[in-house]
Amino acid sequence: MDENAINNLKEALLLNPDNIPLKQYYAEVLLKANRLDEAEKQYVELLALYSDKKSEAGLARTYFAKGEFSKCNVILEEILSRNEHDPDILLLYVQALIKENALQKAVEIYTLLLKHNPNYRNEDIDGILRLPAHQSGDSEDEESGVFIQRPTYTFKDVGGMDNVKKQIDLKIIKPIAHSELYKAYGKKTGGGILLYGPPGCGKTFIAKATAGEVGSRFISVGLNEILDMWIGNSEKNLHQIFEIARQNTPCVLFFDEIDALGASRSDMKHSSGRHLINQFLHELDGVDNNNDGILVLGATNTPWNLDSAFRRPGRFDRIIFVPPPDESARESILKIKLRGKPTESVDYAAVAKKSDHFSGADIEALIDIVIEEKLELSFADGIPKPMNTKDLINALKKHKPSTQEWFATAKNFALFANDTGLYDEILTYMKIKK
Repeated sequence: MDENAINNLKEALLLNPDNIPLKQYYAEVLLKANRLDEAEKQYVELLALYSDKKSEAGLARTYFAKGEFSKCNVILEEILSRNEHDPDILLLYVQALIKENALQKAVEIYTLLLKHNPNYRNEDIDGILRLPAHQSGDSEDEESGVFIQRPTYTFKDVGGMDNVKKQIDLKIIKPIAHSELYKAYGKKTGGGILLYGPPGCGKTFIAKATAGEVGSRFISVGLNEILDMWIGNSEKNLHQIFEIARQNTPCVLFFDEIDALGASRSDMKHSSGRHLINQFLHELDGVDNNNDGILVLGATNTPWNLDSAFRRPGRFDRIIFVPPPDESARESILKIKLRGKPTESVDYAAVAKKSDHFSGADIEALIDIVIEEKLELSFADGIPKPMNTKDLINALKKHKPSTQEWFATAKNFALFANDTGLYDEILTYMKIKK
């Protein structure tokens, strides 16, 4: 549309400023003409008059075009929270998450897009987020696939967790950095580490940072990607995932909530569950295949439910307790989570001191409470309202740490089912003498 037509629309709107369809059309025209500041102004005014998905999506697209991806994602997340699965909205969200390098979330939303639109294909996004199954040598099943990531952040991006990082460095990073020395002694690089602790304390993030630290690929595996209703297919799926990792070494293969896969075989009522565990142990052992360069990380909130066979040498022979972040770590997490968001005069140390026992997820929830309050204020004039210390401390009163319930259960296992000393770190953290 030429300049004269845009000006005519502007004049028509001046005569009828509350005409919502006309205002929406004008905003769309401005966005297509790349007059982004004007488009943003129109969409903000629209949302002040009448909040609807079309205007919200238009404002999100405007922010995306301006390169303000964080603002874009906040709006899209609000739309999706209403269980609206518009493919264009999902696609925009995936693209914006990729721009922010939030690849794990991008995979989650892209999977949702494919679930609701099975025939959808996007080669550019596939190239970033997905390694198709046929690339692993399984040419018969090209429809299924495994998502593979290349994390760019490292241990420097992980707040605290010094002991965890030290143990991973000794077990995984140094063997890869000095692979020739290990080969000289007949030692393989790779192996397995089990991370356990209360939910939301960064087990997944530390796994991805490990991959970034060694410059390897990263595959996150959920139980839903393995289980199949047909007998034998679950084992086949598990084998396929290991095969993809073997063909893309060095590779961190991360199993979240591994207790759901590795529950004690004595508790299994169905032989199919036992067969799947046996297949997993077989893959870990690498009897028929070479696992050199595969770093298997498992995360669990309930290590006491895991089959003891998982902890034999060569499998998950290093078990690391991931506690809630300490005060300095909470301060680091606050800085990371608030990076790029509107803030003013935030006393990070003061907020960290008052958030004892908060997990990383709790801190994120705390920030979300403040963001929601600020968004409500910002929609009136379209100007982002900065967050400050008082906002964050007030939000602390509205969110209680989620780790306390976990420690109540873990304490019993550490005191009464701890013959091997496996859970001594829990007692040390809780300052309990056995």
